[in-house]
Amino acid sequence: MTNRLSNLGIFTALALSLSTPAIAADGVKVNELVIAAPIPDAQRDATIQAARAFYDFWNTGDEALLKQAIAPTFTDRTLPPGRPQGPEGPAFASRQFRAAVPDLTVTVEKMIVAGDYVTVHMHFAGHFTGTFGQARGQGQAISFIATDLVKVENGRITDNWHIEDNLTLLQQMGAA
Repeated sequence: MTNRLSNLGIFTALALSLSTPAIAADGVKVNELVIAAPIPDAQRDATIQAARAFYDFWNTGDEALLKQAIAPTFTDRTLPPGRPQGPEGPAFASRQFRAAVPDLTVTVEKMIVAGDYVTVHMHFAGHFTGTFGQARGQGQAISFIATDLVKVENGRITDNWHIEDNLTLLQQMGAA
């Protein structure tokens, strides 16, 4: 039975690797991609492409990637105070945060595709050398996690629910 389960695991891993597109070496690092339910290949590929562009945006700050990733009707379902709603929201947040942490990088630890939804667990890292609110960086390292749930329709992200480990971030910045 153990060999059978082991073989099943190997088969599943092989099938997953053959059925999902390769993760590009030059984009955001994705450590694990899981396709949680069967979906048509074209939908799966468009969904992954939109999600990758969105996290490539967070990794680089390149707003062209953001425009490629999100729909004009994009809605942030957990909008923080002071952030604009809609497509300008993520661009605003990235500019603000990159002013504080210019070398910000994002690694996608796990991306789970389930139909129109993608759950992404990521790790942010960099050095706080700018200003964030009243806090001024001294070059200290920052490292925190976040998790998103995004909805993708027709190859574009329409909705985002997110949670960040802000307490860890603010402690590292000396603001909490």
